Amino acid sequence: MTNPKFSRLIKKVNWYPPYLGMGVRVKSHSEDFTRFEVELRARWYNRNLFGTHFGGSLYSMCDPFFVFIVTMNLGKGYVVWDKSASIDFLKPARGTILGVFEIARERLEEIRHDVDELGKNTYHFEADLVDEAGQVVARVSKEVYVRSKAARR
Repeated sequence: MTNPKFSRLIKKVNWYPPYLGMGVRVKSHSEDFTRFEVELRARWYNRNLFGTHFGGSLYSMCDPFFVFIVTMNLGKGYVVWDKSASIDFLKPARGTILGVFEIARERLEEIRHDVDELGKNTYHFEADLVDEAGQVVARVSKEVYVRSKAARR
């Protein structure tokens, strides 16, 4: 069931000034907040000297979504942070770029179980960014740190 608080937060993300200026928007999300589709549209004001998307814009469109998924699904009893990130630019990004960020419900339950047992852990996630022709233009890798608030480590 959709949490109204989270639904409002996601709507606000589309009005976040840096995202507005870059042409980034959340296109859709699953009701259980395990999947987000995010797009970066090409505009005259967000292209670089070569007519392609800025690398920083490509990374920014990816930045919060794995943390959002983990936070929204684990709840208030956990601290969730981005620990590290990298992006591989595979080809020039033109037009509308789509990123799909998804963590399976089973993986989220594994994370909850691990963190409840260990107190804290770090998890790796990846997503591809694709252009309108379905070609992968970049791949983002994220390390997300999760700690139980009950753990005193």
